[in-house]
This record gives sequence, C-alpha cells and structure tokens, in this order.
Amino acid sequence: MKTEELINTATALMAGDKGLLAMDESTGTCNKRFEEVGIPQTVEYRRAYRELIVTTPDLGTCLSGAILYDETIYQSTKKGDLFIDVLKKAGIIPGIKVDEGTVNMANFPGEKITEGLDGLRQRLEKYYDQGARFAKWRAVITIGEETPTKGSIEANMHELARYAALCQENGIVPIVEPEVLMDGDHSIKKCQKVTEKVLKMLFKQLEKQKVDLRGIILKPNMVLPGLKSPKQASIDKVAKATVSTLLKCVPPTVPGIAFLSGGQPAELATAHLNAMHVKYKGKLPWALTFSFARAIQQPAMETWKGLDKNVKAAQKLLYERASLDNAARRGEYTPDMEQANKPLILTEK
Repeated sequence: MKTEELINTATALMAGDKGLLAMDESTGTCNKRFEEVGIPQTVEYRRAYRELIVTTPDLGTCLSGAILYDETIYQSTKKGDLFIDVLKKAGIIPGIKVDEGTVNMANFPGEKITEGLDGLRQRLEKYYDQGARFAKWRAVITIGEETPTKGSIEANMHELARYAALCQENGIVPIVEPEVLMDGDHSIKKCQKVTEKVLKMLFKQLEKQKVDLRGIILKPNMVLPGLKSPKQASIDKVAKATVSTLLKCVPPTVPGIAFLSGGQPAELATAHLNAMHVKYKGKLPWALTFSFARAIQQPAMETWKGLDKNVKAAQKLLYERASLDNAARRGEYTPDMEQANKPLILTEK
C-alpha cells in the first residue's frame, strides 16, 4: 500500500479553504437535469458542459479536487486536451466515481444496496494509470417507519469498507459516502440517531478491513429533518446536531470530512457549512469542507442552456458559487453575498 502517497493526497484534498466538486453525475442523472432546463441529452452536450466546468478560469483557487464519471475521465476539450489534464494544470486533483449505482436489496423492502465491487480492483488500476488519485462510492440509507434495518446498514457499510481497502491497495484515496437521505417526514432527532448508527457501523467495518483512516475522506450527509417534515430546523440547530454527531463518531485520525448537499438549496447548504465553522472554529480534529454537486453547478447549468454564447456567464456563476462555499469554510459567509450568484435568463433569439 502506498501509505505516504495516500496521506499526501488526502491532506492536499483538505487544504486551505478549498472543497471538492462532484461532477460525477451518471449519464441518466445528467440527462435528467439537462431535460429540466431544456438542454439536448446527447454525448456532445454532456462533453461541452463538462468542458465549461473544467475550463472555468481560476477554479483551482476554489477547488482542491473534482470527482469525475467514467464517461468524463476520457473526454477532452474541443482543442484536444484531456479534461483530467486540464484539471491537473489548474491544481485540481482528479477523482472518479466507481460505484455502479443502487438497486433494491434482496429481503429488505424499501432499502437499497450499491453495486460495483465486481472487477473493481482492475478498474482502479486503470483509473490510477489515467491519473485519478481519489475515488468515490455512495451508499444510500433511507429513513422510514421500518427503515433503516441493522442488516441494511451493516451490508452497505461493509461494502464501503471493502471498496476503501481496494482503493488504498491501488494508491487511490477513498471517499466513503454513507448518505442518509433527506426524503421523508422524519425529525432532525431521528436523522441524528440514524446518522450516528450508520457512522459507527462504518468505522467498525473500516477497522475490520484494515483501512488506514489517515488516507480516507468521509463524505456524509448533514443532520437534517426530512424534506416533508412539518418542523424544519434552524441553521444553528443543524450545525450543532451535525458536528456533535461527527465528534461522537468520527476518529480524529481521519484527515477530513466533505459534506454532500443531499438536495439542499445551494444557499442553505452553504449557510449550514458556514455555521459549523463559526460555532466550532478551532474545536474540530479534522478539516470540514464541501463536496457539492448540484449546489455548485445549478446556477451555471440554468444560465448555459447548451448555448456557446452563455459559457462565460455560466462559468462566472460556477466560480462565484464555489467561492461562496470557500467563504463558508472560513466562517465568513453571509447571505448578502448571494445577490450576485443568480442564474441569468438567456435564451437563443
């Protein structure tokens, strides 16, 4: 195992006030988002959109890493430069999503299991040679009247641990992503209880699989009430519930935690991250940052609309959204910073 390389990569990913961009949407997810804003769902439009992202000026001042999809890691700009090389030139470490999505879990109604362990060792070798230095695997946990079950949590966390071990064997830092979904009407207290169970099981499984915690990144959900909950929580309450859960469950040897947004509006995800830094500055044993997807990209996508003339305006919004998350990591974000980061309504005439 390339221990020193793993530790160095994980440290670099958590450096300064930077965060990670999850641009690893599957073809189906990317097409769905394109359809919502009227962009044609083709390989070329997906390539053009990802070129817009990776060629955004000064993006490396905001991001330490970018998570790619299998299609994207082999794509190039119109000039013929591989996206992965463009990112590296900008000082952004390339990563890769390696799970193959979720399916219904046999004998566990309403629960999911993630696929992709078969052949993963060989795929990781290929991705390392291509230039990827970290990877991502997402497990999904659903809160319902009868869920999550202990069996489902244990199976998903075991898979995350096996994936992490295979990554480290190949010199790739694993991002372990146990996402407790926001779907449902559960309370913040229920989310906190479930998140605690999930994280404790995750680190138990990582220990069993001899994963070096110095060379991983945790990508959890924030502790939030369900989207349909009649009682939503204040920003400070979310910050307190999230950090207290992490302090209880995450060993200090883990170098960093990079939150997923989980479907939160961009402004709210940023405000929650900011509150954690304001309230707990200097009290956290690990770095705390962001690994957002839609919460960074959405204003840019809505402005671009697949039109070349909108690329610069879209890139400006992408950079500004990432900069707001940088400010949140420093504990310096305020809502009045949002005014400039609104999508421009541009259409072809």
